[in-house]
Amino acid sequence: MARSRVAYEYTEAEDKSMRLGFLLIAAGLLSLLGLGCCWLRPALQERGGGGSANCTVLAVRQLGERFACTFSCGAACRGTARYPCLQVLVRTSRSSAPALLHEDERQLRTNPKCSYIPPCARDDQENSENVTYKQKYWKEKVGSQPFTCYFNQHLRPDDVMLKRTHDETVLLHCFLWPLVTFLVGVLIVVLTICAKSLAVRAEAIKKKKHL
Repeated sequence: MARSRVAYEYTEAEDKSMRLGFLLIAAGLLSLLGLGCCWLRPALQERGGGGSANCTVLAVRQLGERFACTFSCGAACRGTARYPCLQVLVRTSRSSAPALLHEDERQLRTNPKCSYIPPCARDDQENSENVTYKQKYWKEKVGSQPFTCYFNQHLRPDDVMLKRTHDETVLLHCFLWPLVTFLVGVLIVVLTICAKSLAVRAEAIKKKKHL
């Protein structure tokens, strides 16, 4: 019995391999729990009451109101500039009521009154030119052509998005990489145990032959 217990003791390398495996298993499980609670659940809630529709532009206008944005011009250089508010009103195939178009959920949360937030430049005039260019795009290039938009009747019934931040690919990666980490950890532990078991059996068979 004493010899058997000694034979099954893991070497330093095998012990490190086992620790690495258990660490990866724990990291995978914690990542799944963390993403599920902090990110994946809100993302699914946003998608739960939503869907896609065909949108048609009704009106494109600039409001007189201007909003502040923060620009960066170096490691220790930051400042505030302003940009005009562009609103793109659309009609969806799901409802005859006009809705305000937004780039995505992130832009909607940042500024729910406007349809577009330009990359913040130091010069207010440059910000105005970027907004005017976007206004011409919706008026002249898109015009009355229908396009796909996304909505969520439960959270924001009066707003639609041009694209979704939380698409199927992002949700897939949220599950995929923690799951891969967990499975790699399990594989390392199993292979280490199997390799040790085979080594012990081989040693036992070798001893029997010498007896």
